[in-house]
Amino acid sequence: MKTGRASGILLHLTSLPGPFGIGDLGPEAFRFADWLAQGGQKIWQVLPLGPVGYGESPYQLFSVFAGNPMLISPERLLERGWLAESDLSTARSFPQDRVEFEKVLPWKTRLFQRAFARFPGSPEFDAFTRENAGWLDAFSRFMALKEANGGVSWRDWNPSLEADPRAIEFHKFLQFEFFREWRELKSYCANRGIAIMGDVAIYAAMDSADVWSRPDLFRFDAVAGVPPDYFSATGQLWGNPIYRWDRMKAEGYAWWIARMRAALDLFDLVRLDHFRGFEAYWQVPAGETTAIHGEWIKGPGAGIFQALEAELGKLPLVAENLGVITPAVEAIRHQSGFPGMAILQFAFGNDPQADSFKPHNYEANLVAYSGTHDNDTANGWWRSEGGDSTRPADDVLREKALARSYLNTDGSQIHLTFIRALIASVADTVLFPMQDVLGLGSEARMNTPATASGNWRWRMRGDAATAAGAERLRNLTKLYGR
Repeated sequence: MKTGRASGILLHLTSLPGPFGIGDLGPEAFRFADWLAQGGQKIWQVLPLGPVGYGESPYQLFSVFAGNPMLISPERLLERGWLAESDLSTARSFPQDRVEFEKVLPWKTRLFQRAFARFPGSPEFDAFTRENAGWLDAFSRFMALKEANGGVSWRDWNPSLEADPRAIEFHKFLQFEFFREWRELKSYCANRGIAIMGDVAIYAAMDSADVWSRPDLFRFDAVAGVPPDYFSATGQLWGNPIYRWDRMKAEGYAWWIARMRAALDLFDLVRLDHFRGFEAYWQVPAGETTAIHGEWIKGPGAGIFQALEAELGKLPLVAENLGVITPAVEAIRHQSGFPGMAILQFAFGNDPQADSFKPHNYEANLVAYSGTHDNDTANGWWRSEGGDSTRPADDVLREKALARSYLNTDGSQIHLTFIRALIASVADTVLFPMQDVLGLGSEARMNTPATASGNWRWRMRGDAATAAGAERLRNLTKLYGR
């Protein structure tokens, strides 16, 4: 992954401001792209953009190929003549600083149904459905059947229920509109020198069109997770079905090639989540309530990346090599040439990689973060007194003392101290959650791993991305050659 010396911002599209209860691909996304360009930022990391399922998590999707219809802009539908001004009038009841999924999803679904009723069809739509039939047909049928079965998981469906053809067509329409709007935004960013980084989660969700349509590629007697770690004393039980890697290999990793081809069409750069799972993955028997009683099982190794590169060429991937990382994991990463990650927030505590996360130990081929979507914000981390099983109070005191000494700071603006330390480092790529750029506290945290609800709701206020903030970033990037 060659970007030169660059810095960028991590902000999920749902966190953008706007009047419709959730960030979307409308005018605010283009304004944020302008702000990035004004601030000298070259990368916008957006996380996965698929249709969210369990817990509203973008890492638990109804499809690894589809886009999230909730990101469709009502304003774009209004411009196309498929909605009227009166259709948007009830949006005023939504809060501006968080996503209330339980209200937004039904409201936008009704809105989209009105737009679909006025959609006349087009040659572009016909071409889209033909070109994407490999995943679109199964996904649209899956969603129509899911609705017919009251929204329950496909494993509990009534086999006698049929999918409504009109419902199938509705979901194809939503995907057509999502990808049209996405390409407009991506092109706009490219014209301003901004690359889009997305995420590919290692696993598919149990309740997904991917697993429903190809159950032969998955095991259902075991599920995925990670053992006890920094985030949870009982580990993280994700619940995703385990791949049948032997069958995927026998098919030449065709499923993964199709998935990565779709991701590279969507994004300029890809962060490959849970990279260590390709060397060995934590397998937990189905029915367990925590991830404690699992075991490490060998994954496909470097062979899968050789197959991907043989088909797709050099891959612009970032390997998320966090957690229990062994020399075997790093050997695969180095063999493939992928940059790894460093998290500055973990540099001062008990993380086994803490020393390598300190900037003086960075190498150029690295993507360094102040924190990720899974971390507390920098200010929230600094203000925390700890006291739980993952961060005992005494450890937090030692952590802060080391950070004060290492960063030569009193902590009064720890978010800016973090940003400057990373921009000044030798790492080719440095990224900051927008919450850290804004100096927000724990109230703006995006996700707390090992918790099933209340995540992914933070939204940026419309006046937050200021000209002064952009100028501060531009000055730093210019000073340190980014």
